[in-house]
Amino acid sequence: MTVIAIDGPAGAGKTTLAAQFFQSYSVSQSATVIHMDDLYSGWENALNLDLTRRLREILRRYSLGEVFDIEIFNWTTMTFDGVQRIQPSDVLIIEGVGAAQKIVRDSGATTYWLDIEPAVGLQRVLERDGLEIEVFMRQWQLDQELHFLSDKTRENAQHIQSS
Repeated sequence: MTVIAIDGPAGAGKTTLAAQFFQSYSVSQSATVIHMDDLYSGWENALNLDLTRRLREILRRYSLGEVFDIEIFNWTTMTFDGVQRIQPSDVLIIEGVGAAQKIVRDSGATTYWLDIEPAVGLQRVLERDGLEIEVFMRQWQLDQELHFLSDKTRENAQHIQSS
């Protein structure tokens, strides 16, 4: 079983790369994608120990080859109100801010870091998700930067791609 973690600032192209990996791996193997956006508990304090605990449990269950459910966050209602069933697969792709944090790296994941200038990342996200989230995104950029500095995510990535 293979774990791939794709991390980097918002708007860097992590979801796009995950889709490319999924398509490529799915030709000859089973693959699953988990989006970090589904695991966060909203805008505030999303990159916290609860998220790390959720990732630890996902990795544990995946390594055991178990079928398990993960709660999915609904950004409209700001609650966990959905479920994604995770089937055993040959490849698990985790993408999003925080995907390649230490707990994931320590599990033996192959890690990718995508760079992007903050202004370009903000512009991409606002074009994709709407101008109404600009205040939240500006704070998110600060929060993710603190997370990356503390975790040393980029410095510990195995593969780094600049856009």
